[in-house]
Amino acid sequence: MSWLQGRLAGDSPLRHREFALYVVATVATAFAIEMSFVAIGWQVYAIHSDPLDLGIVGLCMFVPLPLLALPAGHWSDRYPRRTILALATTLDAAVAVGLLLVTRSGAHQTWPFFALAFATGVASAVGSPAGRALTPSLVPRTVLVKAFAQRSVAFQLSVICGPALGGLLFAVHPELVYAIAAVFSILALGAILALRAGRDGAGAGSPDVASVLGGVRLVRRTPVLLGAISLDLFAVLFGGTVALLPVFARDVLEVGPAGLGVLRAAPAVGALCAAIVLARRPVRRRAGGTLFTVVAVYGVTIVIFGLSQTMWLSLAALAVGGAVDTVSVVLRQTILPLVTPDELRGRVTAVEMVFISASNELGAFESGVAASLIGAVPAVVVGGVVTIGVALTWARVFPQLAKVDRLDELRPVEAVVS
Repeated sequence: MSWLQGRLAGDSPLRHREFALYVVATVATAFAIEMSFVAIGWQVYAIHSDPLDLGIVGLCMFVPLPLLALPAGHWSDRYPRRTILALATTLDAAVAVGLLLVTRSGAHQTWPFFALAFATGVASAVGSPAGRALTPSLVPRTVLVKAFAQRSVAFQLSVICGPALGGLLFAVHPELVYAIAAVFSILALGAILALRAGRDGAGAGSPDVASVLGGVRLVRRTPVLLGAISLDLFAVLFGGTVALLPVFARDVLEVGPAGLGVLRAAPAVGALCAAIVLARRPVRRRAGGTLFTVVAVYGVTIVIFGLSQTMWLSLAALAVGGAVDTVSVVLRQTILPLVTPDELRGRVTAVEMVFISASNELGAFESGVAASLIGAVPAVVVGGVVTIGVALTWARVFPQLAKVDRLDELRPVEAVVS
């Protein structure tokens, strides 16, 4: 408690009203999503006992991203970011209500879950660029690194509690999970509507193709951005394990839905610990080298999880993986706004979101296909080995990123290019 008071009394980003409201919205949304994912994974796998169905859920969430993310990035640079984020959150609430209705009807078919997963992907594609682009305008630049770390602390707390609560509520009654998820989504919407920031457009140009693709051009010509974003894509694409957790919980570890909730929460426990450390002691030197190192360690934890036959070792591997992944995320999310000018931030964030969702949702599909072909355990182990290889390869392909030292020395690309 004394540490928290010290954070709030000093230069903590949480002292800024706008950032505090945004954190409330982030936490509430994360609670709703994480609770729902536990229930969805268990229900979908229970229908046919086919891991491919879990992969299709991830694919349905991914499909809207390449279709909508780039236009949505332009919208977030042209129209009020708060309004766009509110519309996306409203869709999240509607999805929770839809899942409640499907569960009440018996949940005997997979297609309703696929359709609602697609709707979730639409909400993410539209809302994420606006929300991510809005964040740097909520706090002074001097505390931006701490802001991302503190947001990560709050997010990981919800990710820890969300799956655990979702698993327990599902054991009591599946409908409770989605009813409470809808309530959290409505709470998030209220916090967003209370924001004073983001009510005006950022002033992007006309909505032609060249303007929409402005973020793509900036990322392509900036090795630091391209390296950081593509590293996440390929590392998580082959190193994802979350989509297969229902298989491990049911068939490998045999721990049931409550155990599945604990497994989903384990990475967040490690992530929370890492975020707390970063909030107090941000990475100050060798940021690029640290980024590649933690991605390689993430691959090692995936291999250990895939080979584990005991619950405690699986939880430990997931927790360490969550910790090093958080370091990677905070570094990458700090590099992006520092290198990108505000008028392009939404479009560059949209490009990043396409990569992130490709690594997460498309990675879930890849995991489901691989598990159906060679088995869940071999699929996870091979994915971990590939992730280690990606980290080592990217360090050589993108030496500019590897040489990044102090984050506060980074400047917007236009200031360097002009």
